Amino acid sequence: MQMTFRWFGASDPIPLEHIRQIPGVRGIVSALYDVAVGDAWPLAALSRLAETIDAAGLQFAVVESIPVHEDIKLGRPSRDRLADQYCASVHAMGDVGVPVLCYNFMPIFDWTRTDLSMRLSDGSTALAYDDAALSRIDLSGGTGDLPGWAAAYSAAELAALLDAYRAVDGERLWEHLAWFLERVAPEAARAGVRMAIHPDDPPWSIFGLPRIITDGAALERLIGLVDSPANGVTFCTGSLGADPRNDLPAIARRLGERGRIHFAHCRNVAITGPRQFHEAPHPSRFGDVPMRAVLATLRDAGFTGPMRPDHGRMIWGERGRPGYGLHDRALGAMYLQGLWEGLGGPVDEDESSFPS
Repeated sequence: MQMTFRWFGASDPIPLEHIRQIPGVRGIVSALYDVAVGDAWPLAALSRLAETIDAAGLQFAVVESIPVHEDIKLGRPSRDRLADQYCASVHAMGDVGVPVLCYNFMPIFDWTRTDLSMRLSDGSTALAYDDAALSRIDLSGGTGDLPGWAAAYSAAELAALLDAYRAVDGERLWEHLAWFLERVAPEAARAGVRMAIHPDDPPWSIFGLPRIITDGAALERLIGLVDSPANGVTFCTGSLGADPRNDLPAIARRLGERGRIHFAHCRNVAITGPRQFHEAPHPSRFGDVPMRAVLATLRDAGFTGPMRPDHGRMIWGERGRPGYGLHDRALGAMYLQGLWEGLGGPVDEDESSFPS
């Protein structure tokens, strides 16, 4: 296992030098955030990012993510050109030596919360979701009223996209995902890149849009679309764990035994009602994710890939990007490493030594 940490590039208030000081964390998860969705990533820009990470004594371990253009999800004629450009970006990853690509196939909206600073009993704040609160959000003015979202879509753009998705149900979205993987996964294999789809977050429909990567059956269907080691999964305990029907250790066992878990996001959620949860400290007892059982299953399946602490609380007066502060994620990284060591899980010896 390689412990990693998400970093948002030059705009991130957390410097790489601070991440370097978290014992055992040597991998960085990042992306090019200034490239328009659908455009091919410039090799030179990706190389500069890798060089910056390397200069800090860290390794560029995962790209999270290269966004999939809505025209591909909608199956529009432009998808051929867009898929070619996506493949060019994947090959740029391979040229730079980044081995894992985390991506998602959620229509319009990425991970979604209704409260970015829910105050917990200890005074910390956490990301939270409530389906009833989501139903009260007015999108008539675009995405500006959605917590955590910049105005990525104007009212007219969003209305047009929502209208286009009325013709795309769950099965049609599966068809479009299969087409995408048939085009991209073979190129990823040639580039030496392992694709790792992220489950939908939360794992149910929002705003009437289809969401299909929501449970173990969906993930098994996904890896069957293109039977290649390059076609795999980001096992996210928080996304899958928001639905109490998901048996996380069982899902991890089935996918892990097939060697298709290429990346692990480990975070905890406390379920407080039907389709209602907030994010919690990483140790199992603070939420509803059986973290020890999940990591034991990953160990038994021979998982050796990158893992990262996911969304953390804001603690000790820290201010920053919601879910992506330094302190609580650093605590999460240490907890996960302690669990892994206690379970006797394999580690990359190059990543386990303390820097001199």
